[in-house]
Amino acid sequence: MENVVLLDGKGRRWLVPVDRGMVKVKGVGAVKTDGLDHLIGSKVQLNRRDYFVMMPSVRDLVETIKRRAQIIGPKDSPIIVFNCSLQAGDLVVEGGAGSGAMTIVLAHAVSPNGRVVSYEVRRDFLKIASGNVERGGLGGLVEFKETDICAGIEEDMVKAVVLDIPDPWRALPTAYEALQPAGHLASMSPTVEQVRQTVLTLRDLGFVDIWTVEILERRMEVNRGTRPSFDMLGHTGYMTFARKALKVS
Repeated sequence: MENVVLLDGKGRRWLVPVDRGMVKVKGVGAVKTDGLDHLIGSKVQLNRRDYFVMMPSVRDLVETIKRRAQIIGPKDSPIIVFNCSLQAGDLVVEGGAGSGAMTIVLAHAVSPNGRVVSYEVRRDFLKIASGNVERGGLGGLVEFKETDICAGIEEDMVKAVVLDIPDPWRALPTAYEALQPAGHLASMSPTVEQVRQTVLTLRDLGFVDIWTVEILERRMEVNRGTRPSFDMLGHTGYMTFARKALKVS
């Protein structure tokens, strides 16, 4: 185990390396990391505060990444995995690595023997994303390519193509060619105009089972009385899904 998660009573979390001696963790302070992997599930006191030592979950990895770009977060990423029917051994192509949050989720979904190929045009994003993926222990499952996915996808018989780029409709023709028959397409867009252009292009290309959804998340406050939280995680983006149908010759 390369990392553990420190979880405090307020639900805040920190990803901490194991067996690295004394490490300074922002928000926690100096932490002796030797042997932390033997304390999974235990409560420890560090710098006069209590923490639980946990095995990192996918959510932990996503919520503790270094961010340079807006991410597809824990509210939306499971919906993409579910609707693309991803499982161990699948080949997935991602367009737009960003900070690598969705890359981590995809790699975890296809592990231990699957593969994620992530296309990203910005070198600074690639550096952040690859670092976050390596930090999450998933580097062996991911290949990053510094190129525009709209210009072509080198892989074929792909189970799913997941797009998080400003103009996803430009990548749809090459996505169609790369997908296996009945393969899945998922696209994340912040505005309805982007969704409209994407859906119209999907229809023109012959994709089927096309639909778009927005997910809103509202937690419950459970104490002596129980009520919905006043804070709601609202609009983050619209997810459009489709499946490849073979063209009639």
